[in-house]
Amino acid sequence: MKAKKVAAVKKEEAEKVLKKQEEKKKDGVLNKELDKMAEKIPDEAKKRLEEIKDKLEAFKDKIVSKFEGYIMGVALLPPDKEDEKKEKINVLVLVDDSDSQKMTKEELKERLSGIIDKMAEEVDKNLAPKTIILTEVWQACYDAKYEILQMIALSAPVHDTGMLAAIKIAEIHKNMVLKKFEKYIVSYILAGSIVQGKATHTSDIDVCIIVDDTDVKKMTRAELKDKLRAIIISMGFEAGKLTGIENKINIQVWILTDFWEGIKEANPIFFTFLRDGIPFYDRGIFMPWKLLLQMGRIKPSPEAIDMFMSTGEQMLERIKFKIKDIGMEDTFYAILTPSQAALMMYGIPPPTPKETPEVMTDIFVNKEKLLEKEYIDILKRNIEIRKELEHGTKKELTGAEVDKLLKDAEKYLKRLEELFKAIEKKKEEESVLHSYENIVTVVRDILRMEGVEKVRDTAIIKTFEEEVVHKGLMPEKYLRILKEIEKAKKDYDAKKLTKAEVHSVQKDSRELLRFLVEYIQRKRGLELEKARIRVKHGNKFGEVVLLGKKAFIIHDIDNEDKDISKADITAQGSLKNIKSSSLEEYEKALTGLEMPEKVFIKEPIFEDLKSIFGKDVEIMINY
Repeated sequence: MKAKKVAAVKKEEAEKVLKKQEEKKKDGVLNKELDKMAEKIPDEAKKRLEEIKDKLEAFKDKIVSKFEGYIMGVALLPPDKEDEKKEKINVLVLVDDSDSQKMTKEELKERLSGIIDKMAEEVDKNLAPKTIILTEVWQACYDAKYEILQMIALSAPVHDTGMLAAIKIAEIHKNMVLKKFEKYIVSYILAGSIVQGKATHTSDIDVCIIVDDTDVKKMTRAELKDKLRAIIISMGFEAGKLTGIENKINIQVWILTDFWEGIKEANPIFFTFLRDGIPFYDRGIFMPWKLLLQMGRIKPSPEAIDMFMSTGEQMLERIKFKIKDIGMEDTFYAILTPSQAALMMYGIPPPTPKETPEVMTDIFVNKEKLLEKEYIDILKRNIEIRKELEHGTKKELTGAEVDKLLKDAEKYLKRLEELFKAIEKKKEEESVLHSYENIVTVVRDILRMEGVEKVRDTAIIKTFEEEVVHKGLMPEKYLRILKEIEKAKKDYDAKKLTKAEVHSVQKDSRELLRFLVEYIQRKRGLELEKARIRVKHGNKFGEVVLLGKKAFIIHDIDNEDKDISKADITAQGSLKNIKSSSLEEYEKALTGLEMPEKVFIKEPIFEDLKSIFGKDVEIMINY
């Protein structure tokens, strides 16, 4: 028991500290407001303003301490026009009287005013507090007397639990809306937690605007609502900037016919709105409805009661369907689609959902040893559950089953991220092997051109060095690159390849391959020209290179990222099976083919040129 008392004391002390910190934040509002006022007044008045600050702070601390929890707001009001010397300091004090029961509202206000006036005089005789109880503010709104709202909108808050800010921004926003759309606005209502007494400093300021759509002729009711709603919400942002109360106002726009239907159907949202809402503007629609509700004259229809009775069952069925859908679609595709992506990244076309676990097992579990079998089991289980739900052998999913599916899916996807990285690393490393093999093939072709027919793999670089580089046919730079690529290949074989080596080979191999192919092309330039058809199509130049039974098509020779296709050359001389190709494949074909002494062009190829380059294609001669 003693421990509980100590804990309670500590909790109370902590709450007091937090409360003081919150008060300090609120007090900062006064300084900001008065600083703004100071920017707009002459220098001789600034000294007077500084004195007011101190007095207001002292007065605020005094009454907040005395009436802790009941003072909703303290604000500086503009000076009276009759006060020529402007010595009187007008201060608004808003008091929460929602739980007062021992005396009437008038007696409460009179008693509070007397105490607050006396406390003000103790601070400074020029302080002139105007004490208002919250009930008085709301009653003025019910009676369509909005002067009190205008007064609060012009005030500078000293202390505010949230109500002054709500009234201030709502009043300013209301005036902006009415100025532009008064013809259509039926009611402007403050609602939500702020008028229910449940608001905190983080609560939204809820306002509802009812728009008259009963006389709309030039557009549909939905168009009217959407058009006005967009503009009214933008005005809300503007009002937030003007008041410094940004991102707080939450605006709901209803058209009159929808609102009436909602009341007839006993929609709880509209009933709550009628019961608690405070009209900041009303053309005689909202208040009569509110009073009829208080009198018990607005009642839901039997049809509405039946509808609400059946809503519970309908909602449960929807929940069951959604839970079932999680297993049938959501978790299923959440792990299936990335699995197929992993296979595509590896280089395999995506299999059917049923085949995916088997292919994943063959490739990533058995062959590459990159994935554990337990993850394949997760995928299989999800596929099985989907099948059971789809065929009706399993009627529904339990909450525990859904939790298991979600946890397994999260575990699976996390592991798949690692798999993607492993596949990417493997592909990058394999690119070193492919680059080495492609370059060695080209080096062999160069050696054959220089009269060296056969060379062992282990001696190919040494032979290249002796027969080509040392004879001055190529710069030493390319020999160094070749040796670095050979070293990277050996590191790949020994599983010691680094990421830096991979990036270096990817960059240097392209440069070396391009130089080697250009060397071959220069050596075989005349032979190659015999097999080249140069064309012009539009503003572009292209060419078709005939290499034995294959043809390579370069669509735009001036484009650095060359678009290259390949095709089969038939016995009749036409081009068939045109497919996308690459510069690497084209260069490999150039180096590996013995060029014929003569190349014959047959008539069908001219029709193929039209289909490839367009009807405006022109064949260039003597280029």
